[in-house]
Amino acid sequence: MAINKTLKTTLLTAALATATAVMGQQGQDSLQYGGWNKYRIGGYGEMVAAFKNYGTNRFYGHPEGNPKEHRNTISIPRFVVAGDYKFNSKWILGAEIEFESGGTGTAYELENTENDEYETEVEKGGEVALEQFHITRLINRAFNMRAGHMVLPVGQNNAHHEPVNFFGTVRPEGETTIVPNTWHETGLELFGTVGHKLSTFDYQVMVVAGLSAQGFNRNNWVAGGKQGIFEEDNFTSPGYVARVDWRGVKGLRLGAAFYYCANTMDNAEKTHNFSTYTSGKAPLRLYNFDCQYRNRFIEARANVLWGSLTNSNAISKANNNPYKNSPYSKVMPVAHKSIAWGGELGVNLRGCFNDASIPEVIPFARYEYYNPQETLDKGIDAMDSPSAGRLKTSMWIVGANWRVLPGLVVKADFTNRRIGGGKYNNENEFALGVAWTGWLWKK
Repeated sequence: MAINKTLKTTLLTAALATATAVMGQQGQDSLQYGGWNKYRIGGYGEMVAAFKNYGTNRFYGHPEGNPKEHRNTISIPRFVVAGDYKFNSKWILGAEIEFESGGTGTAYELENTENDEYETEVEKGGEVALEQFHITRLINRAFNMRAGHMVLPVGQNNAHHEPVNFFGTVRPEGETTIVPNTWHETGLELFGTVGHKLSTFDYQVMVVAGLSAQGFNRNNWVAGGKQGIFEEDNFTSPGYVARVDWRGVKGLRLGAAFYYCANTMDNAEKTHNFSTYTSGKAPLRLYNFDCQYRNRFIEARANVLWGSLTNSNAISKANNNPYKNSPYSKVMPVAHKSIAWGGELGVNLRGCFNDASIPEVIPFARYEYYNPQETLDKGIDAMDSPSAGRLKTSMWIVGANWRVLPGLVVKADFTNRRIGGGKYNNENEFALGVAWTGWLWKK
């Protein structure tokens, strides 16, 4: 009897751990109600149609910024296929493949044998990416190991990126602007849960491939620094990640994360005759706090993400003079500090009226502020200094979610975006979307 009880506990721990890695909180919820013994296949996806009153390019040289013009767009931002397989109660395989905007992506090589040329292999509008592929070794509730390609839980978007975990038709804009999203890297992870039933801490500690300074720019700060653009990632200066989530009050989760890379310049590709990424060190630090509260009446989420990049001036100079055919942006300067924060609140009408016949409709409001150039480094040319204010963005999103089924949501929202503290034209859009998350087959 004791052996059977231990085996059942191990299986549950295995299932929850893998669910968290592949499908986030939604995965945990679906697993607790359904269960699985050997394998399961599922995923998530989104479709969005938007009606906008602004152009495609925000031109800061013009006194009005983005021109006022009417245009509509429709897209499938992403469709993800996810799967888990248990070899036994201790070893588990998890994987996700993402199809983004229906394309196949582009691969680059740095051909040192051909005068340091960048070579493009395939080109199409979207991307197919291996978002996760890892092997998990379960040991006990408090200590487990995972190796492979994993999502980094830095920021609320990355830690809970499935479309049922946010109200808007698209992911919250601030975090997706300044850091990679969904951010996935290859490395090693230690994770577990400590505490008792009334108060628990879920922790994750990772060592992964670090960001490359070569991809940093003015508009997206370090978001372009993910190394997946090449076939192999530099591991010269790894990234270190730590995250803790506390649960001690029913419906409440408090989370905090930290990312550190000792020298992002070390991860840049260096050609034979082009050694610009040697001007000292450029460490990157990211700090994140996020929380969520849910009951039958309301759902509330909030997030803060900020960071600092030392020696950003040297990175700006190096990135502003790329080698020929470089796939990287020349939009400079890169900021010393960047920030994104926001919060959203939704009211569940079914819960408020306590009537099961009422559709589960959740009106919501969200506010965001972000600036990829919150603070510029000393030494930036005076003509570039005003750019710090140009990218300052604050926005309101109001709308409603209709939860047709537990994993199927219909969304509608209106966004008002204020650019540069109101110096440039506001941007307005109305959007409709459908999002799905869940498991399709399991055994």
